[in-house]
Amino acid sequence: MTERSPEDRDRLKLTFDSAADRYQQVRPDYPERLYEELVSAAGLQPGARLLEVGCGPGKATIPLAQRGFQITCIEIGPHLAAAARRNLAGYDTVQVVERSFEDWRPAEDERFDLVFAATAWHWIDPAVGYQLAWRWLRPGGHLAIWAAGHVLPPDCDPFFREIQDVYDEIGEGLPPGTGLRPVGLPDDRDAIEASGLFTLTLLREFVWEISYSAEGYIQLLDTFSGHIDMAAWQRDRLYGEIRRRLADRPDGLVRRHWGAALQVARRRDQPAPACLPDR
Repeated sequence: MTERSPEDRDRLKLTFDSAADRYQQVRPDYPERLYEELVSAAGLQPGARLLEVGCGPGKATIPLAQRGFQITCIEIGPHLAAAARRNLAGYDTVQVVERSFEDWRPAEDERFDLVFAATAWHWIDPAVGYQLAWRWLRPGGHLAIWAAGHVLPPDCDPFFREIQDVYDEIGEGLPPGTGLRPVGLPDDRDAIEASGLFTLTLLREFVWEISYSAEGYIQLLDTFSGHIDMAAWQRDRLYGEIRRRLADRPDGLVRRHWGAALQVARRRDQPAPACLPDR
């Protein structure tokens, strides 16, 4: 996809609201072992207080709610927030707040054991995101960040490299000098450490595979901001070619590898002076 300006990113982060129901249905579940590593690294006990940044429809919230945690979910999109409330209605320890993380404020004395973001942290204003997470954590609390992205291990499906010619044709090709991502996921370790507010304690990569039919894969693409933002003619051309190429395969399926880099960082009790958030 083409590179986006900061202004475009601010606009695109709102596009997911139009895909609230599809997102829950077609976006992949994160691996169970990711949650196990997270709970262990953050030292979470049942009843711990969690703050989720950008919960969407609750994709990452449900597995943590099932573990008995108290979770406050922040979601800027009204349809996504409504979907999260429906999906989490059976958990009385979870509340969903419709607001941006940058504008939200907890009760005066409320602090959290964990602030986490699942495929959402990259939409947060980097000038304030780490400061706010530090502010709302208790001493000794943790920040956790991870995101599900497309990776290409050595045994990956060649479909994704082959379809790039269509993205180029419709003006949505990869920026010069970039390419599809091999295993070796990007992470936020430099930004975490540079914030002066956290110390990284865990960085663990997870890779898994899902097979999609043409229609299933197109439904997935319709939950990505860049595809939602495409003109109708661009989607028609791309999706038509996806259907045609997969129809030529004996099984009609495409294999997509997903990857997520789980990063857990401990709140510094004495951050670098220049990094202290305003009180």
